[in-house]
Amino acid sequence: MKRSRTATAVTSLLVAGLVGLTGCQKPLVGAAPAQTSPPAAGQDAVSGSAGAALNRLPVRAAGTMSGYNRLAFGAAWTDDVDDVDGHNGCDTRDDILALYLTRITYRSGHCIVASGTLHDPYTGRTIDFVRGPKSTVIQIDHVVALGNAWTSGASRLTATQRKDLAEDPLELLPVDGPTNEAKGDGDASQWLPPQAGYHCSYVARQIAVKTKYHLSVTAPERSAMQHVLTTCPKQGLPVEPR
Repeated sequence: MKRSRTATAVTSLLVAGLVGLTGCQKPLVGAAPAQTSPPAAGQDAVSGSAGAALNRLPVRAAGTMSGYNRLAFGAAWTDDVDDVDGHNGCDTRDDILALYLTRITYRSGHCIVASGTLHDPYTGRTIDFVRGPKSTVIQIDHVVALGNAWTSGASRLTATQRKDLAEDPLELLPVDGPTNEAKGDGDASQWLPPQAGYHCSYVARQIAVKTKYHLSVTAPERSAMQHVLTTCPKQGLPVEPR
């Protein structure tokens, strides 16, 4: 893979994505400094604890799914995005697999992940990945489901902003495929990972994505997030590595 994926970036994302496997009391790595004015959607806007960031999110009823489809967020796994691995010649799915899997082998070059091992944050299982007919044993989850993003404000974003959201490493995790399918478009009031030890990290990551892209939460969703965060009041927010 193109060496713009620095060791620092890989380490930061691994810590941010997997810290919940050992308990949710430890804050995720790297809270960004406070900003004095709201940035445009898609720029980092996270600081302090996850609970404080949650309190700053607007609370609104879920919008309509009218007009939603996957292509509203651009072509899946495009490399044409402005993030840490954008324009590196590799598609986003392989970028994310390379960030999280261990014991990786590549097919015909430096991009296509042929095999590897995932320590799944959602179930706690160790899953072997081999590209081929059973590749879907591992799927790339949009932590804030795209349907949920659409009804919480993404419908009002520009096409470019929606594309960046859907391909943002902050928004993406490789996880157990059947578990991802069970999640569907559920928010935190409707679905949480089976592994309770990852709930704090999962909710914090959703809050970070919704903060970054100026999305809202529903009242039940906010209550569910607050309930999770009562078990980890010092939970921090993950930040995409630079």
